[in-house]
Amino acid sequence: MKKIAFITLSLLLAVSFWNCEKDDICVDGTPVTPRLIIEFYDAANPTVLKNVTNLRVEELNTDNGVVFNEDMDETVPARYLANGNKIAIPLKTFSETSAFEFIFNYGDAAANTDVITFNYTKDDVYISRACGYKTIFNLIDITPTPFPVSGYWIQDIDIMQSNIETENEVHVKIYF
Repeated sequence: MKKIAFITLSLLLAVSFWNCEKDDICVDGTPVTPRLIIEFYDAANPTVLKNVTNLRVEELNTDNGVVFNEDMDETVPARYLANGNKIAIPLKTFSETSAFEFIFNYGDAAANTDVITFNYTKDDVYISRACGYKTIFNLIDITPTPFPVSGYWIQDIDIMQSNIETENEVHVKIYF
């Protein structure tokens, strides 16, 4: 009788471990949907990086600003301002077009707004059960507001890398 109880208990224990599943945890550092990396250059000297001043990037026809300073509170306007020569902006994963207003010198009387539309194809790539999918983009073209025209701050745009798979490289250069 003890032998049957031992075998039954052993089988029950083995079956209970058989039904265990791995933890579904997406590890930090797992590749995610990349943002579009843009660098700014001097239009007069195209090899020289140039810093933007109080640049705010908003989704077209909304007041939704791209967050550049995540450590700041949502109520602080500087959270949505970039000062430097490189920014990263998210493209829409549910559309094949993203349009943004690039507002130079935001909050100043001399603020200047240019609209840029990014057209792309997208592909959802499976990462894992825990992490799900990430979207990679293939930039087809960029439709800016007409320039160079007086009144617009952006003079030219070049696509440097059309395949947007990581944030490790510059995808677009803007000259102003």
